[in-house]
Amino acid sequence: HFRISGPSSVFEHQKAKMGIDLDHHHRRNSNRKAPKSENVYIKLLVKLYRFLARRTGSDFNRVILKRLCMSRINRPPMSLTRLAKFMTNKADKIAVVVGTITDDIRLLSVPKLTVVALRVTDGARARIIKAGGEVLTFDQLAIQRPTGANTVLLRGPKNAREAVRHFGAPGVPGSHAKPYVRSKGRKFERGAGRR
Repeated sequence: HFRISGPSSVFEHQKAKMGIDLDHHHRRNSNRKAPKSENVYIKLLVKLYRFLARRTGSDFNRVILKRLCMSRINRPPMSLTRLAKFMTNKADKIAVVVGTITDDIRLLSVPKLTVVALRVTDGARARIIKAGGEVLTFDQLAIQRPTGANTVLLRGPKNAREAVRHFGAPGVPGSHAKPYVRSKGRKFERGAGRR
C-alpha cells in the first residue's frame, strides 16, 4: 500500500500555504442575471436566449442575453439614418438592435433593410416596409438565425443623452460641462466683474 506520512508530504505543504483571500471576500458580481423589467415578453425572450446561449455556445446569443437584461439607459435608441449608414453594402445581412429603432425625417430615402429590434416606432416601421424591407422580432430571429450567422449587431449612441452634457464640473478651466442654469443672461451665474 502507498501511504503518505509526516508533515513533509505535498498535501501538508499546500495546507500550510493557504490563507483567506480577503480582497475578494465580499465582492459580488454586479452584472444583471435577469431583467429588472416586469414585461412578460422580455422575460420570455431572456428565457429563450438563455437557452440558446447555453446550447449553441454562440457569442452572439450570449451578448443578446446580456443586453436584454440591461437598463434602458444602456439600451439607447438608434435612428434610421445610423442604421442605414452601418448597413451599406450589407443587404444580405440582418441588422439586430437590442433597443428601439426610431424614424429620422432628415433621411430622405430609406434603403431595403431587414431589421430586428425590441421596438420599432410607427414611422420607422412604415418607412422600412415601404422600402421593401422587413421588421422581425427576436423570437423570429431565433428561428431564422439560431447562432446569429449573417447578422450585424448594432447599438445606439449611449452618450447622446442631454444629461451626459452636464457630467463633470462646469466653470473649471478646460471643462466643457454644461451648467444647470435657468438662462444664460447677465443676472444668471456670472463671475464677479462680469455682472
